[in-house]
Amino acid sequence: QVQLVESGGGFVQAGGSLRLSCAASGRFFRIYTRAWFRQAAGKEREFVAAISWNNGNVDYADSVKGRFTISRDNAKNTVYLQMNSLKPEDTAVYYCAGKEGSYRYAYTAYDAWGQGTQVTVSS
Repeated sequence: QVQLVESGGGFVQAGGSLRLSCAASGRFFRIYTRAWFRQAAGKEREFVAAISWNNGNVDYADSVKGRFTISRDNAKNTVYLQMNSLKPEDTAVYYCAGKEGSYRYAYTAYDAWGQGTQVTVSS
């Protein structure tokens, strides 16, 4: 079982930046593709970004391309989401997710989840 713990959320004004972290532990976490999802109030959980466990390939939702960057530090078993030029519509609870194999856009494909961290962007 893989355990994921997020940190780094908070309150920021539009145009500001935040960096989220997702630390992993447990069995097989090294072969787990990691992704970030977010869920705004009253909306469905949506894909934000992913990074493959084997080759480091990354992918982003169109809404965050050019503003968010996903990266990993294998020595720290941690994945990051650098969020720049934040907009009020980025306000949501952000979740780190993991799965074996390739990344998928559907949140139902992931079997490891963090507890979530709130990101609030004011206008």
